[in-house]
Amino acid sequence: MKYNHKNVEPKWQKIWEDKGVFHAENDTSKEKFYALIEFPYPSGQGLHVGHPRPYTALDTVARKRRLQGYNVLYPIGWDAFGLPTENYAIKNHIHPEIVTKQNIARFKKQIQSLGISFDWSREVNTTDPEYYKWTQWIFLQLFKKGLAYKKEMNVNWCTSCKCVLANEEVVNGNCERCGSEVIRKVKSQWMLKITEYADRLINDLDLVDYPARVKAQQINWIGRSTGAEVDFTATTGDTLTVYTTRCDTLFGATYMVISPEHPLIEKWADKLNNIDEIRAYQLEASKKSDFERTEVAKEKTGVRLDGVEAVNPVNNKKIPIFVSDYVLVSYGTGAIMAVPAHDTRDWEFAKKFDLPIIEVVKGGENVQEEAFTDCATGVLTNSGFIDGLSVEDAKEKMIKWLEENKLGRAKVNYKLRDWVFSRQRYWGEPIPIVYCEKCGYVPIDESELPLKLPMVDSYEPTDTGESPLAKMTDWINTTCPCCGGKALRETDTMPQWAGSSWYFLRYMDPHNSEALASKEALEYWSPVDWYNGGLVLT
Repeated sequence: MKYNHKNVEPKWQKIWEDKGVFHAENDTSKEKFYALIEFPYPSGQGLHVGHPRPYTALDTVARKRRLQGYNVLYPIGWDAFGLPTENYAIKNHIHPEIVTKQNIARFKKQIQSLGISFDWSREVNTTDPEYYKWTQWIFLQLFKKGLAYKKEMNVNWCTSCKCVLANEEVVNGNCERCGSEVIRKVKSQWMLKITEYADRLINDLDLVDYPARVKAQQINWIGRSTGAEVDFTATTGDTLTVYTTRCDTLFGATYMVISPEHPLIEKWADKLNNIDEIRAYQLEASKKSDFERTEVAKEKTGVRLDGVEAVNPVNNKKIPIFVSDYVLVSYGTGAIMAVPAHDTRDWEFAKKFDLPIIEVVKGGENVQEEAFTDCATGVLTNSGFIDGLSVEDAKEKMIKWLEENKLGRAKVNYKLRDWVFSRQRYWGEPIPIVYCEKCGYVPIDESELPLKLPMVDSYEPTDTGESPLAKMTDWINTTCPCCGGKALRETDTMPQWAGSSWYFLRYMDPHNSEALASKEALEYWSPVDWYNGGLVLT
């Protein structure tokens, strides 16, 4: 008899679901096994091979564990907020909510046809108000603890999409999506203070069984370094602070570089004889992403400040200040000291602009011909009171000298940056904050959650760079929870990652209306036993 999957498979798939064959039990006496996948983004194209590949692999494990007597949780859901759906909706003139429902229905039908043993009774959807109620609740807890805050910062801005772009979305100064010009502009953004946990994110890697290269990637991403902040004085009397891991090489600092966005440029504008040249350079730098600006192999460019110099604090010598795009205002202090004898990029810059190159760590090479960079160890030379010391002893003595003379201090620094957590778009979780002129930014009462996303006629991005919610005056105008006065709702929405950052917790207790999950459920199901996603190990 010929096998007809159209008759056989749907029949048994329905029986499995009706009988709850794959539903996790609420039986805490049994040993549990929690298998987790990256939940899919339901696009209009439907499934591709990258979806069932990890699902079927982990399905094999889940089925085996059930046969071994485990209480298996193998859940499924939808990561459904974000730009792809919104862009599709704008292009096709269909509301994002309708697009999302259609896409989820298509994905669900396709996945169920595969017969994977997901527990559909625990299905979650990040765009469901009963789900994002708890996304908003988490944000409120972060805000109350000072871990969510708002600040002005430089962002990548697509002139066509009219939204903020991540560095990864900018290619050769253009938007990856539409090809339009990207500029840098200052916008007020909500931030999450992930830097508060930088040390724990490194130190606690000892507690998890991750592959060595995954741990290395995380350590490099966080970029913890130990060094010193050093205060240089400008000829205007202003202080220019730099962060360096090599304060022992201060006697070799022959020039400084500041970022094109450094605020002192504006303060010095009337003292700079070449301010027009600097303005033109700032404009060109604004068209590049941070990645492009810091690319090691790129040509070194810059403009020397004509009218202001700096003073090296260890020898009181005047040194020139340049503005160059390879220095970022968002990293460190937005200013660096340059030691061309012992840094390849500084050496190339010094050669291009005919600047002094002074050896301060003995290495044998002629530093006028190339930089001597293998200087993690060695003996200091041409370095005044630290001459003849080893690198480590010189660092220690230099930090002590800087602190005694109130010219610097020991400092731990990180490449990690706080997370930009707001989007000037419609299709995302509303941020549950209001602004009151008297009280500032105030959280709404938790009893008002979920703060639902209002229906709008127009969800296209605005020319002003504000979210489309900014047009919803009836929704925006509200009262301050603190003083009862007039207040305005926040119109930025959360990024797609907001709802997908905690979905694994909601699977443990998805129908709980009193908490994101009960204490008992969290204690029983935690931690996830097997996660298929992220780095592909080959």
